[in-house]
Parts: sequence; structure tokens; C-alpha cells
Amino acid sequence: MAIIEVRNLTKVYGNGDNAVHALDSINLSVDEGKFVAVMGPSGCGKSTLLHLIGGLDRPTSGSVMIEGKDIAKMKDDQLTELRRRKMGFIFQFFNLIPVLDAAENAALPLILDGVKQDRAKAKAKEWLQKNKLGDRSTHRPDELSGGQQQRVAISRAMISNPVIILADEPTGNLDTRSGDEIASELRNLVSEYGRTVLMVTHDPRIAAYADRIIFLKDGKIVDDSLMSGDDTDKARRLKEKVESL
Repeated sequence: MAIIEVRNLTKVYGNGDNAVHALDSINLSVDEGKFVAVMGPSGCGKSTLLHLIGGLDRPTSGSVMIEGKDIAKMKDDQLTELRRRKMGFIFQFFNLIPVLDAAENAALPLILDGVKQDRAKAKAKEWLQKNKLGDRSTHRPDELSGGQQQRVAISRAMISNPVIILADEPTGNLDTRSGDEIASELRNLVSEYGRTVLMVTHDPRIAAYADRIIFLKDGKIVDDSLMSGDDTDKARRLKEKVESL
């Protein structure tokens, strides 16, 4: 069953001679419980696509359907509620609040949704424990490594029990080992918890963790492939494809 449906999605920045077509009539369907990676050259529209699907930006034309509902037609308060309850976001630079500890950062989506602070923090600690940070719940971001901060961000993304996880270059600010650990955690969100993960990445090695790879170039989908084989072979083939674009 398709949980994400993108139809003729177009995003244009600027007007007239200065107009830039970030996305040009994209059509895309993502089934529930799949891990999909989006790749392509810098400036091809990867992050724009993710932001439109996540309701962080509005399309120039076309539609984004989440569980059959067109989010482009939603009012701002409806869109905010949908993002808070149906989607989890993971960013390259973690986006943690420096003055809050790990549990407080992970609890934020529930607190913003009206859940009492004690209950929200208890739930946050459960997710931190699942993400191997049970002993770091009172540590602030500057007391955590990059990989640990991203695990806090994953806990925050999962705390509201969302159906979709959107990850924008989630390993781009990490070393190789930490990056592999985070990619494995995202894989686990699909296999163990049945979530749908849509991830933007420039790294073929990280993309190899996904079931399906979508390639963008100049705002258009130029390839859409299911991936098989071991991770090393997949990464090699993906690297060759990226270099050919």
C-alpha cells in the first residue's frame, strides 16, 4: 500500500528569467514499510523533494498525498499537526537544543503535542534506551559525540510513533563508523518497527542500506531501482551510477 504519493510535483524558485525549477513534474509512490534512498548531484532537488513531502515547504504545483490526504491543500495548523503526529525528521546537523539534555530533546514532540512533561520524558528515556543511550539521558548535546547526538535525534523522531521517517543527509556530519551505525539504525526502524524511511544521501555506501534508490538530476527522476545483493556490491554499483549522472 502506498503511504506517499507524489503527483506532478513542481517547485519553482524565483520568477521570469531568474526562475529555477528545483523539481519538474515529479511522480513518485512509496509503499508502507520500505526504506527508500534519494540520490543525485548537488542541486538536483533531493532536499527540496524531502521538504515538500514533509510539509516543510509548499509546492508550486502538483500534490503530495500522505495516507491518501493531499497535504498541499492543508491549512498551516493541520499541516503542523500532521508533521507532529505522522512524521519524524532527522537532519544532518541533528537540530538538538543545546540547553536541553538528551531526554528533554527527545521528549519535545510529545510536549509540544500537549503530553505532560513527566510522561513525555519517561517515553523519551524508553527510546533512548532502545537507541543505546540509556546512560546518557541527562547529558546535553555538547557532552555527546556526533553519533550519539544523531541517536537522540532518532529517538525524538520516533517518540510520536510516526508512520514516516524523513532523513536529510543523516550521516553527512559523521565519521564512517558512526555513519554506518546510524544507517543500520534506520534500517532497523523499517525491519523491526515497520516504519517507512525516506532518506536523502550523497553517499553510495549509506544508500546501500535502502531497498530502493531514486536518482534525481535537474529536478527530474532519471532512475528508480530496487536494489539486491550484499551491501558492498550495492555500494559499488551505486557509486558507478552516481558518477555516470
